Amino acid sequence: MASFKHKKDSNIELSQLMLPSHSNFRGKIHGGYILEIMDQVAFTCASKYSGAYCVTASVDTVNFRNPIEVGELVTLKASINYVGNTSMVVGIRVESENIRNGSKKHCNSSYFTMVAKDDDGNNVKIPGLILETDNDIRRFVKSIKRKEMDRKREEKFSDEDFSKAKYKSKLKDYNVEINS
Repeated sequence: MASFKHKKDSNIELSQLMLPSHSNFRGKIHGGYILEIMDQVAFTCASKYSGAYCVTASVDTVNFRNPIEVGELVTLKASINYVGNTSMVVGIRVESENIRNGSKKHCNSSYFTMVAKDDDGNNVKIPGLILETDNDIRRFVKSIKRKEMDRKREEKFSDEDFSKAKYKSKLKDYNVEINS
């Protein structure tokens, strides 16, 4: 296995026409359906990069920016943004295109953390990532920062260390009633 790889060697682009069977009652494509194909693209990108079977460990920052209509062509673009020893972050951009007039809109950007596995389900080492552009470096560093923020949030709000009394006063400005 190569010790370092170029991200472009594993970039994935998938386009799919959105059908009525993918929609809700208002003619908009179900977010769950978009997440399903995003997961497939993340798997493909990560497996192609690592040369191993990959599983989804987490999904970060799923913001649906614009609705997708029946009849639009949806394109998902995936690339490796970050690598650890056995895990990688796959960045995915979702765009839709009105095929009649050519107008495009950005619908979603998300980050899937994928882990490489062997045939017995054990984590396997993956190649390092060759960063070639300023954008590659920015995406890698952004992934590091997201991981740091996740770690801090987990530490601050762990079940063992959480104190209701510490946060109860902050909840007075929210639409909640505390009955405990």
